[in-house]
Amino acid sequence: MQVDVVYRRLRELIVAGAHPPGARLTEMALSEELEVSRTPVREALRRLESDGLVHGAGRGVVVNALTPESLAHAYAVRAALEALAAELAAGRQRAGRIAPAALADLERDALRLEEVTAAGDLDRAIELNRRFHRGIAELAGNPIALETLDRLWDRIVISTRASLVPPDRPETVAAEHRELLRAIRDGEGAVAARIAGDHARGTNATLT
Repeated sequence: MQVDVVYRRLRELIVAGAHPPGARLTEMALSEELEVSRTPVREALRRLESDGLVHGAGRGVVVNALTPESLAHAYAVRAALEALAAELAAGRQRAGRIAPAALADLERDALRLEEVTAAGDLDRAIELNRRFHRGIAELAGNPIALETLDRLWDRIVISTRASLVPPDRPETVAAEHRELLRAIRDGEGAVAARIAGDHARGTNATLT
């Protein structure tokens, strides 16, 4: 269905920062950009508004820019959900329900994230950072937590770039990721939850 295609494409563009927070989008401009009629664009924008990625403004929409207060609220929810996901993942690991290859994939993502961040490729770092945290949520085996985190990440992903700018932050992130993986691998649910929650709160602290 064309609406689904347009919705996914616009969502990707907004999340990737091609249409940054505060940008005004109109049906006409988007239909020309995507080479489609205005009807699927109109419906896609309605869905994006329900996702919280844009809001209506006159004859178009504006990409939502989170206020510092809203960003703090979002990170508080992220901390709670990612702590839950890490604890569940560690519990499933302890029960022998996670394939070794799945953890190996996460470790490779974490290592690659360290490399691209050190090289200054923040666009790739944002992508890999999200994939790493999504991987943990997938291991948790809770589809509602995964879906909620996906929607939340869409709204805060642009802030990831700013959080990696401080000179000492990339190494701190890498160390916390390594500790989190170790706790999950060892099946230490409470430890994994604490590390994941502290990690999210630490990220938010760099933005205030």
